[in-house]
Amino acid sequence: MTVTTPSAPHDSQPALKIALLGAGTVGSQVARILTEDAEMLAARVGARLELAGVFVRNPDGRRDYQLPRELYTTDAEALVDSADIVLELMGGIEPAKSLIERAIGNGSAVVTGNKALLAQSGSELFAAAAEAGTQLSFEASVAGAIPILRPLRDSLAGDTVTRVMGIANGTTNYILDQMDTTGAAFDDALADAQELGYAEADPTADIEGHDAAAKAAILANLAFHAPFRIDEVYCEGITRITAADNEAASEAGYVIKLLAIAERITAGDGTAGAVLRVHPTLLPREHPLAAVRGAFNAVFVETQNAGELMFYGPGAGGAPTASAVMGDTVSIARRLVRGGAGRTHTPRSVVPALPVGEARTSYMVVIRVADRPGVLAAIASAVAEHGVSIESMRQVPLAEDDLVVEESDEAYTDEAPESLLRIITHEAKEQNLAATVATIKELDVVTEVVSVLRVEGN
Repeated sequence: MTVTTPSAPHDSQPALKIALLGAGTVGSQVARILTEDAEMLAARVGARLELAGVFVRNPDGRRDYQLPRELYTTDAEALVDSADIVLELMGGIEPAKSLIERAIGNGSAVVTGNKALLAQSGSELFAAAAEAGTQLSFEASVAGAIPILRPLRDSLAGDTVTRVMGIANGTTNYILDQMDTTGAAFDDALADAQELGYAEADPTADIEGHDAAAKAAILANLAFHAPFRIDEVYCEGITRITAADNEAASEAGYVIKLLAIAERITAGDGTAGAVLRVHPTLLPREHPLAAVRGAFNAVFVETQNAGELMFYGPGAGGAPTASAVMGDTVSIARRLVRGGAGRTHTPRSVVPALPVGEARTSYMVVIRVADRPGVLAAIASAVAEHGVSIESMRQVPLAEDDLVVEESDEAYTDEAPESLLRIITHEAKEQNLAATVATIKELDVVTEVVSVLRVEGN
């Protein structure tokens, strides 16, 4: 649709009809902005943004921002069919996917913040939008209010992005920050996050890393101009992080963050590709991402020419995410007013997703060992066996109160005191580091591998 007369007074300007799918935390804030800032938006767009309706399951429910009752509807398809721009803020795969496809088929532009859908079916939807000559925008799908997707797509289009590393989930960052700064246990920090509204009643997608993995796929899609899916992202959550992990990290000068990492690499067989991974990671405290506190997000981008860039800001919440939605909406509306084809996103490169074993990283391994001669030599030999070298090693005797002895623990005797050994390796292939840990576990002098954490940013 092309709208004319952009210079007309606001009350006589043409209108673009907006369909809003979903009235949750973000949807309610979008409704507020469309209503309260209508004059400002009309001045910036050159046309009024008229809210045609809001699709909800219960029109009589109470919401953070309450619109007149007649604007709420349960007929999503009719609402989509009436709109010039469809804002999909429902989340989930269905019916969101079908409704977006319907909007695209109608020639309507679409704005979505649905990272799970984009990480699963983004390439399919982008292709459909390109074929229809309409626009599918999705800035709100990653890092809330932080403008990161447009810079990757536009500002860095003439550069080569080699690596993207980010804190892409506010819930997990809040939990890990509380564990680091206050000594809170994981369960207590999670409960606080839920009370503050950072975490859902069912926090699985956050704490198991699935939310960050979806965002990693989207970031890689834009950074490397190639299609990636969530099932190509290696994923570990934060549920196994303990107070002991934080203590060991702090003593070594690190902080634990859940990072989403996408990087270009060349595999051992010469294949150029990308590894996408999400996992708890140790960062040196002087690294810029280490200072990201609370529920904030940040994305660190490395490029061939621009060098290192960091984007930082609120990563969640209704108003910040609504800001990203409205940025896309205004951009699309201006294009509709001025005419011209919709801006499409079609990945044009072939960058295969490589196994996580091809990534290069470092490990911090904490091991409980028998405190007797020959232990260090045995550990060093096991490490060297897989072509890995040790950067630092620290051994700390365990007091009797620190020893947890099970009835079946035959390795412990009064004559064999134990200590904790903390090893930080030099960078090596992930597959070699994993093989090293497997060998260490089999050593007679090792009682337990207490924890294994990757290290980045050294």
